[in-house]
Amino acid sequence: MNKFFGLFLRYNSWVILSLLTGISLFVTAIEKNDVPAKVTTAGSDLRAYLAERLGSLGYLLHIKEENQRLLQQNSRLLGRLLLAESALREQNALERLQHATPPAMQRFSVARVVDRTFSDRENMLLLDRGRRDGVRKDMTVLTPEGLVGRVTRVSAHYSSVMPLIHSDFKVSVVSSASGTTGLASWEGGREDLAYIEHVPISSSLAEGEEMLTTDFSTFAVPGVPVGRVISVKPGRLFSTVTIRPSVDFSRLGYVLLAPLSNEPEKLRMLGEPAPGEENQ
Repeated sequence: MNKFFGLFLRYNSWVILSLLTGISLFVTAIEKNDVPAKVTTAGSDLRAYLAERLGSLGYLLHIKEENQRLLQQNSRLLGRLLLAESALREQNALERLQHATPPAMQRFSVARVVDRTFSDRENMLLLDRGRRDGVRKDMTVLTPEGLVGRVTRVSAHYSSVMPLIHSDFKVSVVSSASGTTGLASWEGGREDLAYIEHVPISSSLAEGEEMLTTDFSTFAVPGVPVGRVISVKPGRLFSTVTIRPSVDFSRLGYVLLAPLSNEPEKLRMLGEPAPGEENQ
Protein backbone atom coordinates (compact mmCIF):
# COMPACT_ATOMS: atom_id res chain seq x y z
CA MET A 1 0.00 0.00 0.00
CA ASN A 2 2.83 2.37 0.88
CA LYS A 3 4.50 1.50 -2.42
CA PHE A 4 1.28 2.39 -4.30
CA PHE A 5 1.04 5.82 -2.68
CA GLY A 6 4.70 6.34 -3.24
CA LEU A 7 4.36 5.62 -6.93
CA PHE A 8 1.26 7.84 -7.15
CA LEU A 9 3.04 10.76 -5.52
CA ARG A 10 6.06 10.24 -7.77
CA TYR A 11 4.03 10.04 -10.99
CA ASN A 12 0.89 12.04 -10.07
CA SER A 13 1.52 14.61 -12.75
CA TRP A 14 1.46 11.93 -15.42
CA VAL A 15 -1.71 10.39 -13.91
CA ILE A 16 -3.51 13.72 -13.83
CA LEU A 17 -2.33 14.48 -17.37
CA SER A 18 -3.63 11.12 -18.61
CA LEU A 19 -6.98 11.63 -16.85
CA LEU A 20 -7.44 15.10 -18.33
CA THR A 21 -6.44 13.83 -21.76
CA GLY A 22 -9.07 11.05 -21.51
CA ILE A 23 -11.73 13.50 -20.45
CA SER A 24 -10.83 15.78 -23.34
CA LEU A 25 -11.01 12.95 -25.82
CA PHE A 26 -14.40 11.86 -24.39
CA VAL A 27 -15.85 15.39 -24.63
CA THR A 28 -14.48 15.71 -28.15
CA ALA A 29 -16.11 12.43 -29.15
CA ILE A 30 -19.44 13.49 -27.69
CA GLU A 31 -19.36 16.83 -29.50
CA LYS A 32 -18.30 15.12 -32.69
CA ASN A 33 -21.27 12.70 -32.56
CA ASP A 34 -23.76 15.51 -31.64
CA VAL A 35 -24.90 13.60 -28.56
CA PRO A 36 -26.36 16.65 -26.73
CA ALA A 37 -28.50 17.44 -29.74
CA LYS A 38 -29.64 13.84 -29.89
CA VAL A 39 -30.44 13.86 -26.19
CA THR A 40 -32.34 17.11 -26.61
CA THR A 41 -34.24 15.69 -29.58
CA ALA A 42 -35.03 12.50 -27.70
CA GLY A 43 -36.30 14.56 -24.77
CA SER A 44 -38.48 16.62 -27.11
CA ASP A 45 -39.82 13.48 -28.73
CA LEU A 46 -40.56 12.00 -25.33
CA ARG A 47 -42.37 15.16 -24.24
CA ALA A 48 -44.36 15.18 -27.49
CA TYR A 49 -45.26 11.52 -27.09
CA LEU A 50 -46.36 12.00 -23.49
CA ALA A 51 -48.37 15.08 -24.45
CA GLU A 52 -50.04 13.14 -27.26
CA ARG A 53 -50.87 10.22 -24.94
CA LEU A 54 -52.26 12.55 -22.29
CA GLY A 55 -54.27 14.35 -24.94
CA SER A 56 -55.61 11.04 -26.21
CA LEU A 57 -56.55 10.05 -22.66
CA GLY A 58 -58.42 13.31 -22.19
CA TYR A 59 -60.14 12.79 -25.54
CA LEU A 60 -61.18 9.27 -24.54
CA LEU A 61 -62.59 10.55 -21.26
CA HIS A 62 -64.52 13.20 -23.18
CA ILE A 63 -65.78 10.57 -25.65
CA LYS A 64 -66.93 8.37 -22.76
CA GLU A 65 -68.88 11.23 -21.20
CA GLU A 66 -70.35 12.14 -24.58
CA ASN A 67 -71.36 8.51 -25.23
CA GLN A 68 -73.05 8.38 -21.83
CA ARG A 69 -74.95 11.57 -22.61
CA LEU A 70 -76.00 10.25 -26.03
CA LEU A 71 -77.06 6.95 -24.48
CA GLN A 72 -79.33 8.71 -22.01
CA GLN A 73 -80.72 10.89 -24.78
CA ASN A 74 -81.36 7.85 -26.99
CA SER A 75 -83.09 6.09 -24.09
CA ARG A 76 -85.44 9.03 -23.64
CA LEU A 77 -86.12 9.20 -27.38
CA LEU A 78 -86.72 5.44 -27.53
CA GLY A 79 -89.20 5.68 -24.66
CA ARG A 80 -91.08 8.47 -26.44
CA LEU A 81 -91.02 6.50 -29.69
CA LEU A 82 -92.41 3.38 -28.02
CA LEU A 83 -95.18 5.41 -26.38
CA ALA A 84 -96.01 7.04 -29.71
CA GLU A 85 -96.04 3.68 -31.52
CA SER A 86 -98.23 2.17 -28.79
CA ALA A 87 -100.68 5.06 -29.04
CA LEU A 88 -100.67 4.76 -32.83
CA ARG A 89 -101.36 1.01 -32.68
CA GLU A 90 -104.24 1.56 -30.27
CA GLN A 91 -105.63 4.32 -32.47
CA ASN A 92 -105.38 2.10 -35.55
CA ALA A 93 -107.02 -0.80 -33.71
CA LEU A 94 -109.85 1.46 -32.57
CA GLU A 95 -110.33 2.81 -36.09
CA ARG A 96 -110.40 -0.73 -37.53
CA LEU A 97 -113.00 -1.70 -34.95
CA GLN A 98 -115.14 1.32 -35.79
CA HIS A 99 -114.85 0.73 -39.54
CA ALA A 100 -115.73 -2.97 -39.16
CA THR A 101 -118.68 -2.33 -36.85
CA PRO A 102 -122.02 -2.74 -38.66
CA PRO A 103 -124.50 0.15 -38.40
CA ALA A 104 -126.68 -1.89 -36.03
CA MET A 105 -123.77 -2.03 -33.56
CA GLN A 106 -122.80 1.64 -33.76
CA ARG A 107 -124.75 2.35 -30.56
CA PHE A 108 -122.70 -0.22 -28.65
CA SER A 109 -120.07 1.19 -26.29
CA VAL A 110 -116.36 0.51 -26.86
CA ALA A 111 -113.97 -0.81 -24.21
CA ARG A 112 -110.30 -1.72 -24.23
CA VAL A 113 -108.94 -5.00 -22.91
CA VAL A 114 -106.40 -3.93 -20.28
CA ASP A 115 -105.60 -7.29 -18.72
CA ARG A 116 -106.14 -11.00 -19.12
CA THR A 117 -105.64 -14.08 -16.97
CA PHE A 118 -104.29 -17.09 -18.85
CA SER A 119 -105.32 -20.62 -17.99
CA ASP A 120 -106.15 -23.87 -19.72
CA ARG A 121 -109.54 -23.81 -18.00
CA GLU A 122 -110.53 -20.36 -16.76
CA ASN A 123 -109.52 -17.39 -18.91
CA MET A 124 -110.78 -13.95 -17.88
CA LEU A 125 -110.62 -10.48 -19.46
CA LEU A 126 -110.51 -7.07 -17.77
CA LEU A 127 -112.00 -4.01 -19.51
CA ASP A 128 -111.35 -0.33 -18.84
CA ARG A 129 -115.04 0.50 -18.55
CA GLY A 130 -117.16 0.16 -15.43
CA ARG A 131 -120.38 1.13 -13.72
CA ARG A 132 -119.74 4.85 -14.21
CA ASP A 133 -119.51 4.19 -17.96
CA GLY A 134 -122.86 2.40 -18.03
CA VAL A 135 -121.52 -1.17 -17.90
CA ARG A 136 -123.79 -3.69 -16.18
CA LYS A 137 -123.47 -7.32 -15.25
CA ASP A 138 -124.50 -9.80 -17.99
CA MET A 139 -123.93 -7.36 -20.85
CA THR A 140 -122.84 -9.08 -24.07
CA VAL A 141 -119.20 -8.53 -25.07
CA LEU A 142 -118.42 -8.91 -28.76
CA THR A 143 -116.45 -7.70 -31.74
CA PRO A 144 -117.61 -7.25 -35.33
CA GLU A 145 -116.29 -10.80 -35.92
CA GLY A 146 -118.36 -12.46 -33.22
CA LEU A 147 -119.06 -13.22 -29.57
CA VAL A 148 -116.38 -12.65 -26.93
CA GLY A 149 -118.27 -13.36 -23.71
CA ARG A 150 -120.37 -11.83 -20.95
CA VAL A 151 -119.72 -9.31 -18.19
CA THR A 152 -119.61 -11.07 -14.82
CA ARG A 153 -118.36 -8.39 -12.40
CA VAL A 154 -118.46 -4.60 -12.47
CA SER A 155 -116.66 -1.95 -10.41
CA ALA A 156 -116.76 1.81 -10.77
CA HIS A 157 -114.14 1.93 -13.54
CA TYR A 158 -113.53 -1.67 -14.64
CA SER A 159 -115.42 -4.81 -15.55
CA SER A 160 -114.54 -8.51 -15.72
CA VAL A 161 -115.55 -10.64 -18.68
CA MET A 162 -115.98 -14.40 -18.81
CA PRO A 163 -115.09 -15.26 -22.41
CA LEU A 164 -116.24 -18.16 -24.53
CA ILE A 165 -112.91 -19.82 -23.71
CA HIS A 166 -113.87 -20.43 -20.08
CA SER A 167 -114.92 -23.85 -18.83
CA ASP A 168 -118.03 -22.40 -17.11
CA PHE A 169 -119.23 -20.42 -20.13
CA LYS A 170 -122.35 -21.60 -21.95
CA VAL A 171 -124.44 -19.92 -24.60
CA SER A 172 -127.37 -21.09 -26.72
CA VAL A 173 -126.61 -21.18 -30.44
CA VAL A 174 -128.35 -21.98 -33.70
CA SER A 175 -127.06 -22.83 -37.17
CA SER A 176 -127.67 -20.13 -39.75
CA ALA A 177 -128.10 -22.83 -42.43
CA SER A 178 -129.87 -25.88 -40.97
CA GLY A 179 -131.47 -24.27 -37.92
CA THR A 180 -129.90 -26.85 -35.61
CA THR A 181 -129.70 -25.61 -32.03
CA GLY A 182 -127.27 -26.49 -29.27
CA LEU A 183 -125.19 -25.14 -26.44
CA ALA A 184 -121.75 -23.72 -27.16
CA SER A 185 -119.10 -24.49 -24.56
CA TRP A 186 -115.36 -24.83 -24.09
CA GLU A 187 -113.61 -27.80 -22.54
CA GLY A 188 -110.23 -26.20 -21.93
CA GLY A 189 -106.94 -26.51 -23.75
CA ARG A 190 -106.80 -24.95 -27.19
CA GLU A 191 -108.33 -21.48 -27.56
CA ASP A 192 -109.15 -21.99 -31.22
CA LEU A 193 -111.57 -24.89 -30.60
CA ALA A 194 -114.98 -24.99 -28.92
CA TYR A 195 -117.89 -27.43 -28.93
CA ILE A 196 -121.64 -27.59 -29.42
CA GLU A 197 -123.48 -29.75 -26.91
CA HIS A 198 -126.88 -31.45 -27.21
CA VAL A 199 -126.89 -31.89 -30.98
CA PRO A 200 -128.88 -35.10 -31.72
CA ILE A 201 -127.47 -37.55 -34.25
CA SER A 202 -130.61 -37.02 -36.34
CA SER A 203 -129.55 -33.40 -36.95
CA SER A 204 -128.54 -32.35 -40.46
CA LEU A 205 -125.81 -30.05 -39.11
CA ALA A 206 -122.78 -30.16 -41.41
CA GLU A 207 -119.25 -28.81 -41.58
CA GLY A 208 -118.94 -25.17 -42.61
CA GLU A 209 -122.23 -24.01 -41.04
CA GLU A 210 -122.04 -20.89 -38.91
CA MET A 211 -123.41 -20.96 -35.37
CA LEU A 212 -125.11 -17.81 -34.03
CA THR A 213 -126.48 -16.75 -30.66
CA THR A 214 -130.22 -17.28 -30.21
CA ASP A 215 -133.19 -15.74 -28.45
CA PHE A 216 -132.92 -18.63 -25.98
CA SER A 217 -129.89 -17.01 -24.39
CA THR A 218 -130.46 -15.22 -21.09
CA PHE A 219 -127.80 -12.61 -21.83
CA ALA A 220 -126.51 -12.62 -25.42
CA VAL A 221 -127.76 -10.44 -28.24
CA PRO A 222 -129.28 -12.81 -30.84
CA GLY A 223 -127.59 -13.28 -34.20
CA VAL A 224 -123.98 -12.82 -33.05
CA PRO A 225 -121.54 -15.26 -34.72
CA VAL A 226 -120.05 -17.73 -32.25
CA GLY A 227 -118.11 -20.08 -34.51
CA ARG A 228 -118.07 -22.24 -37.61
CA VAL A 229 -118.49 -26.03 -37.59
CA ILE A 230 -115.30 -27.87 -38.52
CA SER A 231 -116.31 -31.44 -37.61
CA VAL A 232 -119.43 -33.48 -36.75
CA LYS A 233 -118.89 -36.94 -35.25
CA PRO A 234 -122.09 -38.92 -34.46
CA GLY A 235 -122.23 -40.73 -31.10
CA ARG A 236 -124.86 -42.94 -29.51
CA LEU A 237 -127.44 -40.20 -28.94
CA PHE A 238 -125.67 -36.93 -29.68
CA SER A 239 -123.00 -35.81 -32.10
CA THR A 240 -119.67 -34.37 -31.05
CA VAL A 241 -119.60 -31.03 -32.83
CA THR A 242 -116.40 -28.99 -32.95
CA ILE A 243 -116.39 -25.35 -33.99
CA ARG A 244 -113.75 -22.74 -34.69
CA PRO A 245 -114.59 -19.62 -32.62
CA SER A 246 -115.30 -16.53 -34.69
CA VAL A 247 -113.07 -14.40 -32.48
CA ASP A 248 -109.30 -14.71 -32.29
CA PHE A 249 -108.82 -14.34 -28.52
CA SER A 250 -105.07 -13.95 -28.86
CA ARG A 251 -105.50 -10.61 -30.65
CA LEU A 252 -108.21 -8.87 -28.64
CA GLY A 253 -107.55 -5.17 -28.16
CA TYR A 254 -110.91 -3.41 -28.24
CA VAL A 255 -114.38 -4.89 -27.78
CA LEU A 256 -117.98 -3.77 -27.96
CA LEU A 257 -120.48 -3.84 -25.11
CA ALA A 258 -124.09 -4.43 -26.12
CA PRO A 259 -126.91 -3.05 -23.97
CA LEU A 260 -128.74 -5.56 -21.79
CA SER A 261 -131.37 -7.44 -23.79
CA ASN A 262 -132.64 -9.93 -21.24
CA GLU A 263 -136.21 -9.73 -20.00
CA PRO A 264 -136.78 -9.71 -16.21
CA GLU A 265 -139.94 -11.83 -16.44
CA LYS A 266 -138.21 -14.42 -18.61
CA LEU A 267 -135.28 -14.61 -16.19
CA ARG A 268 -137.59 -15.05 -13.23
CA MET A 269 -139.39 -17.89 -14.97
CA LEU A 270 -136.01 -19.54 -15.59
CA GLY A 271 -135.07 -19.09 -11.95
CA GLU A 272 -132.34 -16.49 -12.58
CA PRO A 273 -132.16 -13.05 -10.96
CA ALA A 274 -133.16 -10.19 -13.22
CA PRO A 275 -131.02 -7.05 -13.62
CA GLY A 276 -131.36 -4.92 -10.52
CA GLU A 277 -132.47 -7.86 -8.37
CA GLU A 278 -128.90 -8.75 -7.40
CA ASN A 279 -125.85 -6.77 -6.42
CA GLN A 280 -123.98 -5.70 -9.50
